[in-house]
Amino acid sequence: MLLTTDAQVRKLMEEHAKHGKLGLAALRAGMHRNTAGKYVAAGKLPSEMAAPRTWRTREDPFADDWPAIAARLADAPELEAVALFEALLAEQPGRYEPGQVRTLQRRMREWRAQAGPPKRVFFAQEHRPGEALQTDFTWATELEVTIAGVAFPHMLCHVVLPYSNWSWATVCRSESLLAIRRGVQAAVFRLGRIPRFHQTDNSTAATHELGQDEQRRGKHRGFNEDYKAFIEHLGMTPRTIEVGEKEQNGDVEALNGVLKRRLRQHLLLRRSRDFESVEAYEAWLWAVLTQANQLRAKRLREDLAAMRELVVGRLPEYTEEDVRVSTWSTIRVKYNAYSVPARLIGEVVRVRVYEDRLEVFHGGKHQLTMERLQGQDGHRIDYRHIIWSLVRKPGAFARYCYREELFPTLAFRRAYDALSTAHAGIQADVEYLKLLHLAASTMESEVEAALALLLDAGQCPDSAQVKALVQPREAADPIDLAVPRVDLCAYDALLRSTEVAS
Repeated sequence: MLLTTDAQVRKLMEEHAKHGKLGLAALRAGMHRNTAGKYVAAGKLPSEMAAPRTWRTREDPFADDWPAIAARLADAPELEAVALFEALLAEQPGRYEPGQVRTLQRRMREWRAQAGPPKRVFFAQEHRPGEALQTDFTWATELEVTIAGVAFPHMLCHVVLPYSNWSWATVCRSESLLAIRRGVQAAVFRLGRIPRFHQTDNSTAATHELGQDEQRRGKHRGFNEDYKAFIEHLGMTPRTIEVGEKEQNGDVEALNGVLKRRLRQHLLLRRSRDFESVEAYEAWLWAVLTQANQLRAKRLREDLAAMRELVVGRLPEYTEEDVRVSTWSTIRVKYNAYSVPARLIGEVVRVRVYEDRLEVFHGGKHQLTMERLQGQDGHRIDYRHIIWSLVRKPGAFARYCYREELFPTLAFRRAYDALSTAHAGIQADVEYLKLLHLAASTMESEVEAALALLLDAGQCPDSAQVKALVQPREAADPIDLAVPRVDLCAYDALLRSTEVAS
């Protein structure tokens, strides 16, 4: 049976109003005369005449138990359907089937909408131009970006102007104060202007727990002194959201997803997720953001007009620590251990702590740069810093607390295992340390290639064999070539013929 549509009845009413002939109007509207008479008499569309369905298409399996279920929900509205269903199964074995939990979920959703407690109301806020800058961290590892073929787990420090949705982002490894400092400065120095407030969530980089007396006075978390000093240096007032109230930072939270979706699309257009360096990846990220921000130019002008000029200089994006080098040839920075050249043992070095790296100075001169470790109680030991002492004291290798750091690649680990099988006692350690010494003295990649060659051939990698393979060959003496005598008579003849022609 064909159903009469609202469009047909509108056509019927239009035709009937023109000439008042019901049969002709019904014909032109494509319906039976009797059906046309019903709608003309009612003066309503089919959608307005449809009565709501009051019957169920199938029997409700919870009809008998629903009064008891509703009573439980009235006492504890936060009860979930799965827990209630499991209780019903335990109380009445064999009465219900596992698939009926979805029916209970629908019934409970209806109850909560019709008889449950009031839900929390969120109030949409009106954003004012140039009032605040919002900052948040978001994980971007899901983008599956690689650096020189190696997976690159990282975060983005995302900065947003809520009125215009202008945004900027920098690559970082953690939610640290240095990451905030770099991200916010990158944004405000690009804008050249600053809003009144800078807003973050309650990350430990910006805030800290207060004492019990302050909490009793209605306060939740306070600003860290270094963070507060940084924001006030730029000329903004720090503010944060209430504890557990993520929606108060909703603009930047929502734009985190928008940003990552945009980056995914541009990675697809780029046809590669691999970048030669972190700097190249960040330059690509900024190009994408610049293009996106062009779509917000009109409202951005309103933002900038309401903001104040940025008049201060950029703060260093690192902190400095003076650390003494231990007799282990290590320094301890931010609860992690790092090796340094043994010549610095006993000296005090100055360490610049960046968000992603450490730079070590002695007497104002740069000594080395190394990747910064995240977290605590980690260690990064470079065998090149200690190998000259180890070859003189090979007995220390067996129980060295950082011994696993002395296998720079899998080939070196395989070589040590082969040496341990072939030699008894300390001899295996001595041979392996000679290999490490050779790698530090020449090229690690060449020693690694030689080790792989010998191991794949089923040979134990003797240090003398490896040294012979990586030792540079002496360059051959150049062949003595006779220098031909140049005859300039041909040039003289050419000049004479030119003079005659002129």
